[in-house]
Amino acid sequence: MNILIFGPPGSGKSTHSRTIMKRYSLTYIASGDIIRDEIKKESTLGLEMKKFIERGDLLPDTVINTLVLSKLRRVRENFIIDGYPRTAEQVLALENYLYDHGIKIDAAIDIYITKKESVQRISGRRICSVCGAVYHVKYNLPKIPGRCDICGGQLIQREDDRPEVAEKRYNIYINNMNPIIKFYKKQGIYVKIDGHGSINEVWERIRPLLDYIHNRERKRKTYE
Repeated sequence: MNILIFGPPGSGKSTHSRTIMKRYSLTYIASGDIIRDEIKKESTLGLEMKKFIERGDLLPDTVINTLVLSKLRRVRENFIIDGYPRTAEQVLALENYLYDHGIKIDAAIDIYITKKESVQRISGRRICSVCGAVYHVKYNLPKIPGRCDICGGQLIQREDDRPEVAEKRYNIYINNMNPIIKFYKKQGIYVKIDGHGSINEVWERIRPLLDYIHNRERKRKTYE
């Protein structure tokens, strides 16, 4: 089972991706994690990427394609890709790679939320400056204001989580994703999921589809 999952900033796609990864034993490829790892290395590329992220801009397609496809080369099936592709050029690069390697995508899942919800979720997020634990001023408060429950580190707001940046990121996402959504609709694999509500509520909208695909693929392999 091979899955693409995407959604606006704050949609919870990464949270659900990890649930999907564990439930169905999939390899998890997350563009955001790959980018953050590169930034942590403080390489020349990482420092340049950090500037794009802090402005709320998308990274150059050539950079993202190279980073993501290099991870994908290690797996041929049973994977979930989180947050990629996000531009028409990235779709082309991915489709060419999949075609060349005889790989098909079973579902492209879009977890949709409104701009208002996205900005509220993102701008309220607080990150521990020491261990990276995530909190929220509305949904996940620390026991001691401004301090991490795990290590006691100071909680900060990332530059790309500021309201004006969050709104810019949402607008860029929507503008870029419209042609991508049309493409996957034509392929018959696009599924739009309402991302409003609790994590469990959204998961119960996703789970039946993936259970069906998982069981279908398992039966197919049995008879091959």
